[in-house]
Amino acid sequence: MKAMLFAAGLGSRLKPFTDSQPKALAEVNGKTLLERNIKYLQKFEIYEVIINVHHFADQIIDTIEKNNGWGSNITISDEREEVLETGGGLKKAAWYFEGKKEFVVMNVDILTDFDLNEMILQHQQERPLATLAVTQRNTSRYFLFDWNSHLCGWRNVETGEEKPADLKSSNEDYADLKIKAFSGIHIIDPFIFSLIKQEGKFSMVDVYLDLMQKKYINSFDHTGGLLIDVGTPESLIRAAEIFH
Repeated sequence: MKAMLFAAGLGSRLKPFTDSQPKALAEVNGKTLLERNIKYLQKFEIYEVIINVHHFADQIIDTIEKNNGWGSNITISDEREEVLETGGGLKKAAWYFEGKKEFVVMNVDILTDFDLNEMILQHQQERPLATLAVTQRNTSRYFLFDWNSHLCGWRNVETGEEKPADLKSSNEDYADLKIKAFSGIHIIDPFIFSLIKQEGKFSMVDVYLDLMQKKYINSFDHTGGLLIDVGTPESLIRAAEIFH
């Protein structure tokens, strides 16, 4: 199985660190987020990884080369000319996933300890277009799932915005929708590349919301396990207390 790590972002929330370095190289107890996630994937026999780069791309590439990929075979997807966000970044790397085998996608600033094999097994049994790791936790933006755990919408609780705009009127069980926070980890069928209509810079959230009416986008709930979005200086401190 192959994987992709999203490492091209500017990491604005992690300033001042990201004024001179990429967030992928932020350290937790002496190990970079990049190294930790490469080794996390290795626990599940995933050694083929493509990483997109933009912000201080040379630093990431140099670090990978100096450490021989920490034992994994690392490929670089170069977005130095323009950062393409999650959807555009994945589409640019589509060539890497040619074939019929599902693959894993992770944000580089996510640290977790959950059993990825359980999520992979569920995906292989249910065969949706994609499976999204989620938990029940407080955040500003949520995915909404029906009683079958199929994606049916998105909500920003700070602004009240919902997608699709007619979500409430078009869903008879609107009040019973499951509200889950996305963990930044996906398992995706490569067939998705034939369905993505967007070009250039775009988010995978928009891709999923476009495709959910025709294809199943499922959830995998790992509430109770460790999960930290290492996006701020405060979360770096918290991560150091948990991940040794």
